[in-house]
Amino acid sequence: MISAGDFRNGVTIEFENNIYQIIEFQHVKPGKGAAFVRTKLKNIKSGGVVEKTFRPTEKCPQARIEKSSKQYLYKDGDLYNFMDTETYDQFALTSAQIGDSMKFVKENEMVTMLSHNGEVFAIEPPLFVELQITQTEPGFAGNTATTSYKPATVETGATVGVPLFVNEGDIIQIDTRTGEYLKRV
Repeated sequence: MISAGDFRNGVTIEFENNIYQIIEFQHVKPGKGAAFVRTKLKNIKSGGVVEKTFRPTEKCPQARIEKSSKQYLYKDGDLYNFMDTETYDQFALTSAQIGDSMKFVKENEMVTMLSHNGEVFAIEPPLFVELQITQTEPGFAGNTATTSYKPATVETGATVGVPLFVNEGDIIQIDTRTGEYLKRV
């Protein structure tokens, strides 16, 4: 159990039969009345954000989030297949469970799975990936005052904005948190 007076950013709590991560918190002591803690909570399963206030003495159970490293094997229709590299057990998750997190992940790459009570609720891809460009328009060097971008499709099928000098066949580095081009490798 964690009291509201001990809330910190990033802490996960169980509240109203859901699991929330504290995004922001603020201890408020008004001139009149009792102090309270104003929080912004993100539902880690649905992604929704709510604002709640707590008395500093209120207690919530702290949620235990398990992180495990798994290998992404392949996609079969609507199913994404993974393997535990320690036990070699294979299992599949649906597109609905995965969401948008696998668009920059190639086969045989390692991902981090987040679960609560054995139920997987999120997948974290590697922070940076190197992917080959399979399709893009030919760029031309012009008199541009700022960096210009063109759309490019990478080997996983995702579309990324790349500078004009990047061509088909080039390998680029992408930040998976933002989906932005970082550099040509």
